[in-house]
Amino acid sequence: MQAKRKTVWGRVQALFMETFGLSAGVSLVASVLSGAVVVLAVFWFFHSAPPRTITLTSGPPGSGFWQTATNYQAILKAKGVTLKILTSEGSEQNLERLENPAGGAEIGMVQGGVTNGAISNRLVSLGSLSFQPMMIFYRSAAPLQLLSQLKGKRLFIGPPGSGDRALALTLLKLNGVSNNAVFVDLDAAAAAKALAGGALDAIFLMGDSASGDVMRELLHSPDVHLFDVTQADGYVRRITYLSKLEMPKGSIDFGKDIPDHDIALIGPTVELVARAGLHPALSDLVLEAAQQVHGKAGLFRHAGEFPAPVEHDIPLSADALRFYKSGKGFFYRHLPFWLASLLNRVLLAFVPMVVVLVPGLRLIPAIYRWRIQMLIFHWYRSLLALEREVQTPQSQARPGEYLARLDQIEGAVNNMKVPASFADQFYGLRGHIGFVRERILQAGKPA
Repeated sequence: MQAKRKTVWGRVQALFMETFGLSAGVSLVASVLSGAVVVLAVFWFFHSAPPRTITLTSGPPGSGFWQTATNYQAILKAKGVTLKILTSEGSEQNLERLENPAGGAEIGMVQGGVTNGAISNRLVSLGSLSFQPMMIFYRSAAPLQLLSQLKGKRLFIGPPGSGDRALALTLLKLNGVSNNAVFVDLDAAAAAKALAGGALDAIFLMGDSASGDVMRELLHSPDVHLFDVTQADGYVRRITYLSKLEMPKGSIDFGKDIPDHDIALIGPTVELVARAGLHPALSDLVLEAAQQVHGKAGLFRHAGEFPAPVEHDIPLSADALRFYKSGKGFFYRHLPFWLASLLNRVLLAFVPMVVVLVPGLRLIPAIYRWRIQMLIFHWYRSLLALEREVQTPQSQARPGEYLARLDQIEGAVNNMKVPASFADQFYGLRGHIGFVRERILQAGKPA
């Protein structure tokens, strides 16, 4: 096997020698450099292939985040990419997993507000997906007007690690309730039952940790009310990542007129966050899925409003900005994902290889030939200088010195390693050395 490799390598080297007129040493260098470029291109071709599996950290099973993830999963499966879903407690845990290299997730949904503060440069945003209204349900004989009326009440504010809990604590703190209430830890479904049964006075729910079915069930419950945030404008001014939303009269159930009046709500947006090293092809694929899932009109969004390149605390990735500006690349728009990926990698790996290799292969022989040409010219200059001295009147007294110098020139020329393409110039130089020798001998003869 080793002998075979040597034979192949020898053939490559011989090809350079015969094609470009290079010496054995230069041919060796050229073949090594060319082989390195080819190996690098092949390595990049395989290294740049997009993974066929990606992991998303979502929310608790049945939550809005989890349901969105399953929708993405079905879309990506049709493209030949497997989306693994990691359940979590919510946005805070999702953010921790994404920031931690060992967290096991490449992308995740994170509620606005959770990202406030210092964020590592290992994360990028793929854009905002939707508004996430905070739904505050309560039991009370009289409608609540202010959140400060929840002092001393039994409250569920979402599980630890969820965006629900983070926002609920912020709202309660602004109303002086955070240290004057009893917090009960349950899951969203259990909390809804506890509220309906009278074991809780109010619960804070968002899609971060609760399912849409749970919230719809509470909206239809005659003993449970949805808190109307009459101070929504003030909250939005104070908490900049919040938006004012509205649930129109009758929008949940026109027949039963639920709700029976317009209700003001507040809530952040949900961001799709990824690690900075996410492959561009997967970034495009996930954003395409997001357009299919979130691009339609809904209760709190207009058609085409989301996903949107809205930047908050985490900067938008360059790939996401390109996608929002011009969409997917040409191949990915018109070809199956696997074929588009293949052709794209061919362009990225082998076209630059050709661009580098072809000029390089032309440049190496040119440099080498220039060097040989300069060497031949050098000895021609020495030969011309010697011939001029031979033509002077004093040349008859110095033939031995001239012949010694000519022997040095001839020895150096004979030791030159010249490719076959320079044979005519090489033998021409040697012929001219013989010519000058004759001139010296003739000049040394007595008149």
